[in-house]
Formats: sequence, structure tokens, C-alpha cells
Amino acid sequence: MINKFKYLLLGAVLAVGLAFSLPHGEESKKDKVIVNLVYNVLNTSHFAPQVINDDFSSKVFDHFIESLDYNKRFLLASDVEGLEKYRTKLDDEFKNSELNFFDEAFGVYDTRFNNAKGYFEEILAEPFDFTVEESFETDDEKLEYAKDEAELKERWRLYLKQRALGRIEEDMHDQEKALADNDTTVDQKTFAELEEKAREKELELHEDWFNNLEDLERIDWVGVYMNSITNIYDPHTQYFAPERKEDFEISMTGQLEGIGAQLQQKGDYITISKIITGSACWKQGDLEEGDKILKVAQEGDKEDEAVDLVGMSVRKAVKYIRGPKGTEVILTVQKLDGSKMVVPIVRDVVELEATFAKSAVLGEGEDKIGYIRLPKFYVDFYGDSNHNCAEDVKAELEKLKKDNVKGVVLDLRNNGGGTLQGVIDIVGLFIDQGPVVQVKAPGTAPKVLSDKNKGTTYDGPLVVMVNQFSASASEIFAAAIQDYNRGIIIGSKSTFGKGTVQNILDMDRAVNFTYNDVKPLGALKLTIQKYYRVNGGTPQLKGVVPEIILPDNYNYIEFGEKEEEFALPYDEIAPAKYTEWKEGTGAYAKAIKNSNKRVKDSPKFALIDEYAQWLKDERENTVLSLNYEAYHKEQDEFREESKKYDNMRKTDDSIMVASNTVDIPMWDATEEKQKERDRWFKGLKKDLYLHEAFEVAKDLK
Repeated sequence: MINKFKYLLLGAVLAVGLAFSLPHGEESKKDKVIVNLVYNVLNTSHFAPQVINDDFSSKVFDHFIESLDYNKRFLLASDVEGLEKYRTKLDDEFKNSELNFFDEAFGVYDTRFNNAKGYFEEILAEPFDFTVEESFETDDEKLEYAKDEAELKERWRLYLKQRALGRIEEDMHDQEKALADNDTTVDQKTFAELEEKAREKELELHEDWFNNLEDLERIDWVGVYMNSITNIYDPHTQYFAPERKEDFEISMTGQLEGIGAQLQQKGDYITISKIITGSACWKQGDLEEGDKILKVAQEGDKEDEAVDLVGMSVRKAVKYIRGPKGTEVILTVQKLDGSKMVVPIVRDVVELEATFAKSAVLGEGEDKIGYIRLPKFYVDFYGDSNHNCAEDVKAELEKLKKDNVKGVVLDLRNNGGGTLQGVIDIVGLFIDQGPVVQVKAPGTAPKVLSDKNKGTTYDGPLVVMVNQFSASASEIFAAAIQDYNRGIIIGSKSTFGKGTVQNILDMDRAVNFTYNDVKPLGALKLTIQKYYRVNGGTPQLKGVVPEIILPDNYNYIEFGEKEEEFALPYDEIAPAKYTEWKEGTGAYAKAIKNSNKRVKDSPKFALIDEYAQWLKDERENTVLSLNYEAYHKEQDEFREESKKYDNMRKTDDSIMVASNTVDIPMWDATEEKQKERDRWFKGLKKDLYLHEAFEVAKDLK
């Protein structure tokens, strides 16, 4: 959760470099001001200030080298060894506002950058031989730096060969499928023609990639180095370099205008870092956080007209994805399991209404259960609206009570958080006064934040749905409900595990007028507090563990805050004074037992668990054959195996879903609203996870 949002910022740390001249005059002064500001703010205001010593220096050294050449395709082992003299000096440089290591490292990188440009041009000039037995390691962490230029060039050859192979195999598969389907719209080309086409595409792609890097300025790379420092404090503390004026919107929002997603550049790939609630891609449903965008095409484009985004900068990629409302963009993405999916999205502005709480009635008669979907903990974030998440949830509860529901399911899946006061107020709808969450800044006593309103809006059975993307405010809510024993939490093996709060400092406001000549200086996002549950624990790292755990894609893949190298640790403080909920809790044990049996006996959940294991196994298989026949066979087997998982998350038994009585006129008002309702209800009826939450709620009544 971030306090006092001034603007939304891209969370990208580019893992590449480029040449530039050494600083002089105002540029050198600007560097020193930035480093000095970052040093002073981090060590006076961060939640957990670091000891700036040789150990700190060593961590910064490793982090920056990795950021500079994440894929190990530029630097030699001897280059890194030559920079080792700085390993224990960066603490002193940081204190003295110096960038000697940074400048020398980029000098070395400049040479290797230009060498690599020659490598790919030479390699792609000749056909690849896909009949020989060669392989490519896709996990960069398993690679060592090349010992000499010959080994480095060979690494480039294998890298480019596997990229070309992927293109060829995909085209050949499409041609084979077209023949089998008697589809004459797909051109049938020879292997040699497809091989040449693949190399031409790779040449074009890498020329653009290198040119894009050369367009970046020194301040961008100072930012990369600053983040090698800030990330040692924690993964959410980050320096943002000022962007050029024409890129202002992109740099401030990090948003793919038209589809509603935020992105990061990680190595060669642009990845989806966040789905904007209510946006076009949120409504479409196929795009997920962590997806890598491989290609983008426009409505009406032929297949070979799709633009390859691998290696492209965020700035350039956005230009292909943006477009007028109502037009279609087609993204080819790579999912976490390595599979590829074509995702067509009709561009739109973010539909703010889709971020609001809304409700429906599940089941009928004595089995009627209320359902509330809360996509985020919002407040009046557009300036002219009366919407507030707590007031809206309260209104939905009142509607459901009029329909005499016997329980309520509150859905917080994929809810990344929002306003702190909002979550406190919503917890207050379900408890009769009391502490909700504790916050602690460094050197201060914990502050207990409480619901001070007497009484409850709803005191019946409650089930809260979460998943691994439920974070921050969602975790505060789930933790409070769990600590009070107010309801049952159901979902993934744990929520995300982010228990920290950040503030954003505009660095231009942190200096006086004598530094106007070096502005803009950028911004610093800073972790300033930690959240704690009322029982004294924190969501940090551990998240919230549900009483009922449902299998999902991440069963065997570690995910969330705990996977961050420098995440702040889990700790505990004294619990707040609170009284557990008593009414109706006697049914909890039976409801949990019944659910566990249903899940154990469910073929669908068994298939999801099998898929999760398969996904893990696929991720661990990091070596690709570069022999076409072997690779083609592997891909065919992969495609065939994945078919059985296509509908695993849809239940075979539909839930009866209806509007609450109060909202019927609203849904019936226009044809557009009717279609929106029907789309929503269609998804709810077949939602396997909601079906189980519904059964749990029935067991609690």
C-alpha cells in the first residue's frame, strides 16, 4: 500500500546497458545531488535503515552487475573480475556521492555492447543448421560469465538459434494445422523459407533493440545504479529517474493505454506487472500478471504483420499497443507455464464502475447466499465521485439482507489493496468495534487503528475468498476476520505477503532554489511503515493462510513477497486487545471438514493440482533442444498435454445466480447493462472456486 499517491510510476529496472560520455559540469552536479538525496532520505526515513559498510557494498556490487547484464550476453568473466576492486568501496562512494564504479562499469559495458552488435549481425547472415544436436539453457541464473569472446559469441549464436527455432516451429505448426483443417488462407512455405524469414525477423528485432538502448540517456542508467542501492533496503524502495517530456504519460502511469495494464521490462521481455481493475484486459480475462508479451498485432493484420516485442523498449512497445477506444489489439503472450496464448482485447478507457463493489444472490430458498465482489479498496480517486468502498459494501450488504440471504461470500481475489481507512471501515461492518490493524514506523510504538462504530451492518455467516494476488489491504481484511474468528477464509495456500507501506517523495521539492539548474531530479518511493495483525503478527512474507486451502496454479511454485531477495523480515509485536467473535462459530469445524472432503474428492481440483505440478516440472526443464525434429516433438507433446487442462477451473454444476432485488431495475435499464450482467453471471455460474465458497457458506448457516 502506498500513502499519498502523487503519481503512478513504472516499476522497471532495465537489465541492459549502452554507451554514453562521462559526466561533466551540470551533469556531474546533478549526479551528486541525486546520490546525496537518496543517501540522506534512505538513512533517515526508511523503515529499516541499512548499515552502510563493506557487506552493504558487496550486495550493491552484485545487484548492479546482475542488472547490467542479467542474461550474461555482454560481460566477460574477466570484466567482472576487473571491477572486483570496487566490491568493498561502494559504501564509501555512496556516502561521498561518488559514481566512480558506475562510470567504469559502463565504460566496460560500452565496449561489450558494440561487440555484441557485431555478433548478431554476423550470426544472422548465415542459415542455421537444425539437424545437429545442440541445446540452449534458458535459465540465465545457471550460466557463468563467458571466459572469452569466442565463448560469448557462441552464446549469442545459440541464443539467436533458439529464437529462430521457436519462430519456425510455430509457423510450421500453423501450416500443419491449416492443412489438416483444409484452411487455404494460410500460406504453405518450405522450411528453408521459414528459416530465412525467422532470421530476418530476428535481425530487425535486434537492430531495433540496440537502437532503442542507444537512445537512452545517462540519467536513465544512473537510475539503474541507484536502484541497485535502494533495492538492498527492500524491493519496494525505488528511485525513478525523470522522463523526457514526450514520455510523461508513460513514465507517470506505466499504463498500456487502451487495454489497462502496467508493465515492466525484465531482460528481453516486457511483462505484465499489474492488471488495472475495470480495464479492457481485466474484463477480457485472459491476461495475467507475469505474462510476457511476445507480439502485438492490430485488427485486420495478417499473422506475419504482428510486431515482435521481445527486446523492444517499453516506450516503443506502448506505441503499438495504444489505440482508439473500440479498436482491437491482439497480444501474443507467454504464460508462466511456458505456453503461448493469443489474447484479443478491444481497447477501452478504464470503466471505473467495474472497480466498485457489486453483489448478486447465489442459490435459492433456504440456500440463498449473498455474493459481493470487491476489486479494490477504493476511495474517491477520480475527484468528483461519491463512491467509497466501505459505504458501497455497506449498501450491498443492506440489499442482500432485504433478500434474506443466509450467508455472505466476500470475494477479494486479485484485490491488490487500496486505502487503509477503507479496509478499517469495511472490517467494522462485520465486527462490533475494536482494533483492526497495527502500524509501526521505525523508533516508534505501534499505533492501533480501530473501528470505532458501535454495532454491525451484517452479523451472519461470512466466507472470504482470497488468492495469491490478494495483497496489502486485502490481507489486512482477511487477517482481521481470521483473528476475530469472524468468518472463514478460503483460497490459495497464502495471500501475497506484502506487509509494508510506501510514500513517494518528489525530489525536486526536497532541494532549495539553488538546485533549480539540475532539476528535474526524479522521485523516490520509500518504505516507511509495517503493518501488523491484531494478534501481533504481520502479513509480511507469510501472507494470510486460509482455513480452507484450494489447489491452484501456484501450489508448487513459490510466489509473492517472500521470493524477493531483500524483502523485509517477518516479525511480531504485542497483540492488541480484542474480543473474538462467538456467534455461529460452532459450525466452523464442520464446514471446514466438509469442504476439505469435497476438495479431496473433486476431479476438477485434482486436475488443477496435477496441472500445478506439471507447470512446476515444465518450469524446471530449462534446457531446450535446438534440433528441429526433437523440439517440434516436444512442442507437440506440450500442446497435447495442455489440452486436458483447458476447462479445469469451470465447475460442471452451475450455481443459480440472480440479481439482488434492489438492483433489478438498474440491470434491466439498458441493453448494455443487461449484457454486462449476463457476462458477469455467466462467469459466476461456472466458477469452481466460488462454487466451493458457496457450499462452505451454506454449511455455516
